[in-house]
Amino acid sequence: MLLRAVIFDLDGTLVDSLGDISDATNHALTHHGLPTHPESAYLRFVGSGVRELIRRAVPSGQAALIEPVLASYKAYYDDHLFDRTAHYPGIPEMLTALAAQGTKLAVLSNKSDDFVKRLVARLLPQASFAAVYGERPELPRKPDPTAALAVASELGVPPAACGFVGDTSIDMDTARAAGMYGVGVAWGFREVDELKAHGARAVAATAAELLAALRDARP
Repeated sequence: MLLRAVIFDLDGTLVDSLGDISDATNHALTHHGLPTHPESAYLRFVGSGVRELIRRAVPSGQAALIEPVLASYKAYYDDHLFDRTAHYPGIPEMLTALAAQGTKLAVLSNKSDDFVKRLVARLLPQASFAAVYGERPELPRKPDPTAALAVASELGVPPAACGFVGDTSIDMDTARAAGMYGVGVAWGFREVDELKAHGARAVAATAAELLAALRDARP
C-alpha cells in the first residue's frame, strides 16, 4: 500500500449525523419563531461549518437572528449529540483493517472541535486515530488545505502519501489543494457526480470498496 496515512471527514463519511443536525437546527429555528426545513434540505446546508449551516437555515432578511439561533443550536445539539447519530455500516472494520496494515489514521472535520472529539470517542472507540481535528479558530475551514497539511505534519507523513476521504466537493477540493489522494464515498450527503466533478480519484459505495480503493491507491 502506497498511502501511509488516511485522513477522514466525519459527518456523512464515518458517521450519519444528519438527523441530529436537522433536529437541533429546527429546534433552534422554532425557538426563535422561524420556519423549519425538511431533513433532506440539510444535505445541502451542512459541510462548511456550523455558522454557515445556520446562515443557510435562517430565512433571507433575518440575518440579525443568526447569532441567537446559533447559540440555541449549540445548546440543544450539545445535549442531543447521540440521539440518532451512528457510524455507517462496516466503518469500524474498515478502520481496523487499515490500522492493522500500519496506516496512520486521522479525522478532519468542519464541525466544532469538541463535538468531533466526542463523536469519535463514543462511536468509534476502537479506531486508532493519531489526530482528530474539528473546526478550530486558528485554522481555516476546508476546502482551505491548511488544516489538512497540519494533520499530515502531525502524522509525520508527506501530503502525497496521504489519502483524504470524504462525501462532498469540499473534501475533494481539500484533497486536491493539499496534494493528497482524494477518495469519495457514495453513502454520504452529496451525489457521486459532485465528487467526480471535484476530482475524486475513486468513489466507494461500501466500506469494503473504500478499503479496496485505499489499498489500490497509486498517488
